[in-house]
Amino acid sequence: MAVTAKLYGLALKSVFDKEIDWNTDTIKVMLATSSYTPDQDTHQYKSSVTNEVSGTGYTAGGATLASATTTYTTGTNTLVLDAADSSWTTSTITARYAIIYNSTPGTDATRPLIAYVDFGADVSTTAGTFTITWDAAGIVTLTAA
Repeated sequence: MAVTAKLYGLALKSVFDKEIDWNTDTIKVMLATSSYTPDQDTHQYKSSVTNEVSGTGYTAGGATLASATTTYTTGTNTLVLDAADSSWTTSTITARYAIIYNSTPGTDATRPLIAYVDFGADVSTTAGTFTITWDAAGIVTLTAA
């Protein structure tokens, strides 16, 4: 099972339109079932996400990313967005996608999407802990060339 992660293309537009502030806004990760089809080119707001997971131990809207940080490295011209790993304890859920978005704006139609992770297959827990272990290099890495 190959796990892949991508930025939503319009996330960069949302950053420059001042709709996302990784350090001060409430950034969340929500889970969706395999019935959701991410569209990297047209999905810009949370209202585009369908088929959010539901089940024991999961709250609609997902979990807040704790310890969100940004780091810029001059030698490699890279900007890294990172946060602590995310988990849902004592959960009974099945998910295919994790969607990162800014939950600070007032409605789903104005909450910008940032990135999504495709687990490559359905991942389930039964009265267990569903954990997303973010890459040690960061959740998102952007390089200025």
